[in-house]
Amino acid sequence: MNVEVHRIYFKDTYTIGRFFVEGQYLCETLEDKVRELHDINHDGDFDDQGEGKVYGQTAIPCGRYKVGLYWWKKHQRFAPILKSVPGFTGILIHSGATAKDTEGCILVGQNKERGRLVNGPYFATVITQKVKECIDRKEDVYITIKQ
Repeated sequence: MNVEVHRIYFKDTYTIGRFFVEGQYLCETLEDKVRELHDINHDGDFDDQGEGKVYGQTAIPCGRYKVGLYWWKKHQRFAPILKSVPGFTGILIHSGATAKDTEGCILVGQNKERGRLVNGPYFATVITQKVKECIDRKEDVYITIKQ
């Protein structure tokens, strides 16, 4: 299965996008601010001083990533997790309302109010179920982040 996030609105503290599953629009996304990241040493470490990553306040780099499932003990449920994101760990797709809820993750829901999402739990459940069904069938799941 292929999913995509098309980033469309770039604000000072957050980024709004659209989430597609197999080319079909599903919902909106909310991520942290997109920052210019430079990996001078090409070692996947964007935390070096002067490179632009702010922990918990930076959207992941555009690209294509494999998706798996993560048992989120804190919430006692599974969530899709992006694998091998350079300079980032623990990037989940889940519900949330504002950029304060992201910490680098991709929030899903409906953007009916500036800088906020609503109905996130519904869309997070739909996406998690689709990912789980693919993984149960031993199919790969990929997400492509575009801007």
